[in-house]
Parts: sequence; structure tokens; C-alpha cells
Amino acid sequence: MPAEGSHLAFVNAIEVFLAPESFIRDNATRISPSGSRNSFDGLLSQVLQTLYRINVGGLTLTPENDTLWRNWKPDDSFLFNSEAARNSEFFADTPKFQLGGATVYDAPSLVYKTAKELNIDGRRQLNFFNITWSFTVSKNSLYFVRVHFCDIISVSLDAIIFNLYIYNKFSKKISSYDQIGQLAAPFYIDFVVDSDESGIMNISIGPRRDSQNQNAFLNGLEIMELMKKSDFVLFPVKPKSKRNSLFAIVGSVGVGAFVIVLIVIVLLSLKCRKAKPEQSPGWPLSAPLYGRGSSYNRISEKSANKSPSNLNLALRISYYEIEQSTKNFASNLLIGEGGFGKVYEGMLRGMKVAVKRSEPGHGQGILEFQTEIVVLSQISHRHLVSLIGYCDERSEMILVFEFMEKGTLRDNLYYSTANLENSYSARSELSWKQRLEICIGAAKGLNYLHTGSAGGIIHRDVKSTNILLDEQFVAKVADFGLSKSGLPDVEHSVDVKGTFGYLDPEYFISLQLTDKSDVYSFGVVLLEVLCARPAVVTSNRREEVNLAEWGMLWMREGQLEKIVDPMLVDKINPNSLRKFAETTEKCLKPSGSERPSMRDVLWDLEYALQLQLTQMNREPLEDSTTNASLEFSMPAIQRLPSNSFPAADDEDATVVFDDASDETACEAFSNSRIGDAR
Repeated sequence: MPAEGSHLAFVNAIEVFLAPESFIRDNATRISPSGSRNSFDGLLSQVLQTLYRINVGGLTLTPENDTLWRNWKPDDSFLFNSEAARNSEFFADTPKFQLGGATVYDAPSLVYKTAKELNIDGRRQLNFFNITWSFTVSKNSLYFVRVHFCDIISVSLDAIIFNLYIYNKFSKKISSYDQIGQLAAPFYIDFVVDSDESGIMNISIGPRRDSQNQNAFLNGLEIMELMKKSDFVLFPVKPKSKRNSLFAIVGSVGVGAFVIVLIVIVLLSLKCRKAKPEQSPGWPLSAPLYGRGSSYNRISEKSANKSPSNLNLALRISYYEIEQSTKNFASNLLIGEGGFGKVYEGMLRGMKVAVKRSEPGHGQGILEFQTEIVVLSQISHRHLVSLIGYCDERSEMILVFEFMEKGTLRDNLYYSTANLENSYSARSELSWKQRLEICIGAAKGLNYLHTGSAGGIIHRDVKSTNILLDEQFVAKVADFGLSKSGLPDVEHSVDVKGTFGYLDPEYFISLQLTDKSDVYSFGVVLLEVLCARPAVVTSNRREEVNLAEWGMLWMREGQLEKIVDPMLVDKINPNSLRKFAETTEKCLKPSGSERPSMRDVLWDLEYALQLQLTQMNREPLEDSTTNASLEFSMPAIQRLPSNSFPAADDEDATVVFDDASDETACEAFSNSRIGDAR
């Protein structure tokens, strides 16, 4: 119904969910800014408008991760003092939902698997500081506040007792023992809060002196405004004449018919409307977030309608500006092509950038496009490529990154020989010291992904073409379209995604994805760096097809020096080579549980670099965790079988399988051909 002074009313969508019977109770404790409390009854008769739904200590959760299609945002931007808090260790088990506590409908399991706790340094005494979150709200209004708790940090049930504060005047003792009687059991507490004149609502947690462990934690938070009845008063349009009088028809049938007719009109108008170019001088923009349908499969209407709402609008760049920066995607600015599409060099606002434009027929699409935006807009590290922005106008999917002058790691190790189609030859630009530094940089980036945020991020497509080098040969991990956030749920399998030659055999067979799958792929990259040959080649000799199998074969025979890049002859310290080989061998263990973490890989590579630089003397098997003898002498390094390797047709093809093969890992990889990837 139009409001007073307006003749227009519209609705875009209506969603109806069958909520659990006890989803919101009819009464709650009412808190005033001064700290006084009383009972509030009649919540079920109120209209609640969601303002904030926060996954404390975790990442963004999209409707796909929530039982009721809700979006949860990270809490970091609301912290008053970020140094007072730290993310709790991700809880890998399943929360113990109890009768009388929270359910999976109140918040998804991922909310209860992460938390913020006090950033207490064990080397100094506790000074009883609090963690405070601040939220902008309307003045003198009523708000429904739900705080979610799940003790995933204690070792005993009654170890942590702490206070919850609202507006610093009201406090409530929080004890998992009193509330739910079990560790890792989710529960929540509801309040109705009166906002004050400041327009800011502060919610804090802090330790108690009577607690065995002076700590405090919070897993989730929801704030909803109780809408005033005046917000729903319908103002009749003043009639110009008796014949034009407007009557408000109240009733479920009338309202339903009106909504249906209105939706049909909107859909028809959208269908008939032609797409118009959107041109604006800069970014961020306030234009629609998602592009319209395309017969070229860039962003289909179906995909666009399913797009999550958590893409960072501040990173949105207009198509007009992208077009200008690449000179209308000039062919002479084309610098590469990958799983997502073509990559162009561009100049955006005085900055040199790389522009990735989705193309029909490539393996990655809308989901990978959204994933890369979401992941890169939430993380930042010196060894991860930076996302400058994105564009989704005109049904396009375009990503803009910082420009990496030296290209991919693979391009700096070997290149295609012009007169021999599908063959590769080594190139000599990178010294052994540089190669080690590049591997160390990439390992730092992957280690940050695995450990830098709650639950971690698994890249899922680690390979030499996804490691980029800047002008100073600093390595940065790129291409997060296939990445997966959160530690794996071992009870559910995931489709296999990645690139032949780099795929973890255990993941390939069991469909269980872990961070150790990245470790295996990185082990293949280490061999690639050492041998300067592709991960998969075309060869009549079966053992040479797969680099991982080939490298492990020579390592088991103690003759890895025979396949080292000829450009490195007499340039590698034998101790450094041995340590590097040990690290590679551990990464390529068949079982993920036997592989090291990326942190351990990083340490080993830094040690290998020190051995190269300092000529350290040590016993042959000192610090080795393997049984293989890897004491190499370097005088007779030679390439097998030649300096040129015929490569498979599409070594970088990204693959997706719905079902696991019954073959063993070695059979699966040896018999596979990249041409069969899709």
C-alpha cells in the first residue's frame, strides 16, 4: 500500500519459512541503558527487522551454510579494541546440541565451532580487560538481542565463568555448567534492550575473579529491531473526487492477489527491458550487485538469483572503467589464459592491474567468481595476490588483481619451444637461492590460508601457474576460485576439484578434502621447481608421465640428482638439496596424516635456504625423518631422458568429478589423460 504522499508501492520477493515452534520465546528480560531489568512479554506478536547477524570468530556464512538461509558476517569490523580479542581454535568436532539448549535452526554448527576469547598473554598477569563490540542502532528504540555461546575452549566443565555486559551497566554471569551442563554444547540467551541517546549499542564480555580460568568467549550475536506500530500504519491517498476514492482492502486473499499480480508485472517488465550499459566515473558504486542473464553463460539468471549478498560492494568497479583500462580488451594486452578465462594487462586509476575476464567454455563460473571475491576481500597477506575489485555488469564476471610483473612460477621454470609443439625446455633465469625463496614465499601464503583465520581456508588448486611473481620475484599465491573455507567435515564428502598432476591421491579416492591436500599439491610444485618440468607430460615411458611418481621413484633409489634441472648443475649445496628432497618426500606421502603441516614445510624450506647460504656441516641423516638416504654428490647431474619434455594437451585443465574412482591412486594418475578432464 502506498504511503502518504506517494502513489507507488512494490515488492521484490517474499520468502516464507516454517520456523521451529520455540524459535523465539514470547518473553525475555528487558534491559535499559541504565542497567535496570524487567520482563518483556509479547515477543511473538512483534515484527522483528534483522540488523546484525554476527559469526563471532569466524568467516562469512552464506545461506548455503545455514539451515534457514541466513547470512552471518564476521565480527572483526565491530570490535572496539581488536587487540583485546583473538580467535579461538576452530572446533573440529560436531557441537553437542542438547535438549533445552540451542538447535541447528537457532544457528548453524559453524557458528558454534568458532569464537572470540580474551587475548591473554600467559607471560603477564591478567588485567581484567573486556572484549567489546559496538553496533550502530536507532536512538530510543527497542531491540531483540540474542547471544550465542558454546564452550569450545575449556578442558573441564566449570573452568570458565565470565560476565556478559550490555551498555556496561547490565551484567549477567555466564556459565556453561549452569546453562547447559556440558562442554561444547550450544546455548543462547535472549534480551530485549532499550537503546540510548548515543545511537551505539555496546555488548561486552569479561572475566570474573571467581573463575578457575579467567577467560571469556562469545560465538555468535544477533540484533533485531522491534518495529514500531506506527511504521505499519497505512495512510489512505486523499481522493480527488468521489469516483476516484481509494479504499484499503484488508484481508489475506486481497493482499495475496495483489502481491501475485505485482510480481508478474515486475517479472514481465524485467524480461522486456533491454540491458543498458552502465557507465560511471569511478567506484565504489551503488548499482545492482548482480548482472543479468546471458546466452554466453557468463552469469545466467538462475545463477544470479542464487548469488550471495555478501560480495563487497566497495570493491565493485564499473564495466566502463574496466573497458577503458584494457582499451576495450585489446588483443595486444592479452597476457594469459587460465581456468577462469582470459587475463589482460590494464591501467586502472594510474595503477597497473591484471584483469581476468570469464570466457564461455572455461571450467570455472559464477560460484568460483563469487568464492574468489568473498575469500580475497576478507584476507590480506604479503604472499597472497591482492584483489583490487570486480565487475558483474552486463552479465560479465571480471576480476581485477594487482599486476605481477614476472608472471607465473611455471613461466620462469620452463617454456614452450616454438618449433616443437607441446614440448617444454628449461630456462635459466632462476638460481637455486631464488627458487628456495619463491617456495618459502608460497609456503608462507598457504600457511596463512590454513591457519590465519578460524577454520582455515583450503586452496584446492595449488600449482605452479597459481603462484605468481612480482618484479622482485616475490611469490604470491593466486586463484582462489576453488578454495573452501572451514576445516573439513569428515562425515560428508566433496566433489573432487583441482588439476591433474597436482591432485592429492587420497582426496581423489576418498573425496575427503583436508589442508594436507594442499600440502601434497605443493610437494608436486617443489619437484617442479627442482626438475623444471611439467607435473604431467606425454611419454611412452609410463613412469615419466606423472612428475610426483617419477620424482619419488628416483628418490627411493637415492638418485634424485639425476633429474635435477641441468641449469642447477654444481650450483646446489648437497645438504640443501638433501633437506629440500626430504621436505618434498614428506609432502608426497600417500596418507595425509603422514604429511607435515604447511608451517613445518615452511620451516624445512627456510632451513634448506640456510644450508645453501651458510655451507653448514652436519651428519648425512641429521634432522631427517625419513629412512631414505639422500646424501647426494653433485658432479654428475644429468637430465633424463632429454632436455625437452612433451607435455599433455592441456596440463592446466581444472577437473571436477562427481564420483570417486575404484582404481588405486597410482593407477588413477598414471592412466589419466588431461584431455579426459571434463
